[in-house]
Amino acid sequence: MQTVAAAVTMVRDDAFFLRAWLRHYGGLLGRENCYVLNHGRGAEVAALAAGCNIIGLPGDPHPNFDMKRWRLLNGLVAGLRGYYAHVIVGDVDELVVLDPAEGSLLDWLADQPGRRVLTPLGLEVIHRPELEPDPVTEVILGPRRHVRLAPLYSKPCILSLGTKIARGGHFTQASKLHTPDPLYLLHLKYCDFATYAEVMDRRNAVAAAAGVAVKEAAIGRHWFAQARGEDRALFEGFADLPLQEGFDLGWVRRRMHRSWRARGETGFWQFDLPDYRQQYLLPERFFGMV
Repeated sequence: MQTVAAAVTMVRDDAFFLRAWLRHYGGLLGRENCYVLNHGRGAEVAALAAGCNIIGLPGDPHPNFDMKRWRLLNGLVAGLRGYYAHVIVGDVDELVVLDPAEGSLLDWLADQPGRRVLTPLGLEVIHRPELEPDPVTEVILGPRRHVRLAPLYSKPCILSLGTKIARGGHFTQASKLHTPDPLYLLHLKYCDFATYAEVMDRRNAVAAAAGVAVKEAAIGRHWFAQARGEDRALFEGFADLPLQEGFDLGWVRRRMHRSWRARGETGFWQFDLPDYRQQYLLPERFFGMV
């Protein structure tokens, strides 16, 4: 049984993303090293995650859902660090990948120094329906190969150091920034138009059940129907992002390091989050890995 790395997520009903999460981390780390917090104790989640470590949680709507979630995730990550060299934590639609040219993520992590927080470069996989008409079935990358830069999803999500993670997972209290060149975090929210609409319908319903306004809730603003916008226009807008040549993203990591600083008096650390209006094509070596 390997003790190099474990993966942790919380999920409620998102079967599409959970399947991708399980294929990825279950295949890389072994399901016995995957920890799934089943919010609402959904039967489908429990069935899909069979073989993983499943923790069932009450699913009552709560305006401070995200605050409660990250309090629990912080505690679980801290505990698991006593058993694993690295713990990967994040939302179910976020997957850490290693450039396949560098080999296996598990083998790569086994060679990394301890007492660090690793921050992969964030990329959103975007669906271009006019260019990619086929539905996503067994794998996502291949049928989908367009990505856009997503600084907000350059999350400090691989921990071998005891530190506090901020709500949302965007910041930690680790004062040193480590952004290894071959490491990426793929955000899958926009990888398929039909799936996006279904997921947003469910999340809007959860936000409505909490019974509070956007400003009164510790839930992401994007969960509320009034912040959603028109789905078709959103996806058609991806065509307006200029397509860049190549896939050398070292310049983004250098900008992250140049802007690295304390986040006010909060105890957390951050880099700038510019709105990069660019998209790239993933190299073919990434196809099939997610």
